[in-house]
Amino acid sequence: MHSLHLVSYFWGGAFLANAIPHLVSGQRGEPFQTPFATPRGEGLSSSTINVLWGSLNVIVAYLLVCRVGEFALLNTEDVVAFGLGAMLLSLFLARRFGQFHGGNSPAGS
Repeated sequence: MHSLHLVSYFWGGAFLANAIPHLVSGQRGEPFQTPFATPRGEGLSSSTINVLWGSLNVIVAYLLVCRVGEFALLNTEDVVAFGLGAMLLSLFLARRFGQFHGGNSPAGS
């Protein structure tokens, strides 16, 4: 059963990582891509939609990490699963959204 908990922690890390850009963009009053934009995932959504979407991601992350099993910061397996989820989704998002914001090109090109 612990392996299912690790899968939950992995996805909890991914959802928490996804919440960050949406909450930051929304709180700064800036539009950012969401699944609700047109075209989906490419167009920009309002700062209000981003705060709502980011908040939903935080809630899902909380449910996956804090309400499944007994997540422990002192348990290396738990932290590695959470960290891998956060890192892998962050790398994916960096590549995905870098194409819209110039983040995929080296500086000075």
